[in-house]
Amino acid sequence: MLAVVLFLAFLTAGPAQSQQKPTPSPGVPVLIELFTSEGCSSCPPADRFIEYLDAQPIAGANLIVLSEHVDYWDRHGWRDPFSSSAVSERQIMYGKKFRIKDVYTPQFVIDGSRESDADDAKIVSAIRESAGEKKVGVQLRIGQSDAHRVKVRVETEATASPLINVDVYLAVALNHAESRVGGGENARRVLTHTAVVRQLMKIGSLKRGEQFSRDVELKTEEFSDQPLRIIAFLQERESRKVHGAAIAHVGTQH
Repeated sequence: MLAVVLFLAFLTAGPAQSQQKPTPSPGVPVLIELFTSEGCSSCPPADRFIEYLDAQPIAGANLIVLSEHVDYWDRHGWRDPFSSSAVSERQIMYGKKFRIKDVYTPQFVIDGSRESDADDAKIVSAIRESAGEKKVGVQLRIGQSDAHRVKVRVETEATASPLINVDVYLAVALNHAESRVGGGENARRVLTHTAVVRQLMKIGSLKRGEQFSRDVELKTEEFSDQPLRIIAFLQERESRKVHGAAIAHVGTQH
C-alpha cells in the first residue's frame, strides 16, 4: 500500500512552474468500477471488457475505469496478489445500496448509481445514461514526479446547491498488471488487468457551493517505475452517486 502525506491546507497560490496543465478529455466522465478476482473463473472476460472500455469506444463519454480486486476468493486455492479487504468492504457498501443479498464477481458499478453483472449491453446502456447527466468539473495536475513520489493537485468546480455531503476520493492504480495463476479456478492461466487499484483514499469533502483544491504527495517507490494512473472522483456520501471524475497518467503516454 502507498504511504500518503496529505497537505491539509487549501491552496491559495497558483500552480508551480513544474506543474503541467491537464489535457482536457473529450466526453462526459463516467467512472466504471469492476469488482473482480483472479480466483474467479467468470472474471477474465470481465477483465477483458474493462480493457475494451478503457480504449474509449463510446462516443460522448470519457470512460474512467478501475479494477478492484476483492479478497473473499483468496481462500479458494489462490491468493490474488492485488486483492484487499478494503475493496471487499467497498463492494459490500455497494451491495447494501443496491439491496443485493450477496456480493458477487464480476460486478460492474457505473458512477456509483448503477450496477450490473458481465452483461455488456446493460453496462453500455448504463454508461450512456450516466454520460447524459451533468457533472461537476474535476481537474488533476501532476507536479514533481520521480521514482519515489508523485505530487498531485486536485481541483474542482463549485457544486450545485442540491448536492450535499460530497466526498473527494483519490485512487492510485497500476496501468497494467499481469499474473500467472498458480491455483484455484484459473490455475495455469496468465491473466492481465487494467487500472488495478492499489490505494483508494478520501482526501476531503466538497462543501456545497464551494470549490475544492488540495495538494497530495504520494510515495510510489514500491512500484519500481511502473506506469500509474491517478483518478480523482466526487462521491455523494449517502446515495454513493459519482458527480465528477478525472484521470492523469504517470510514467507513460496515454
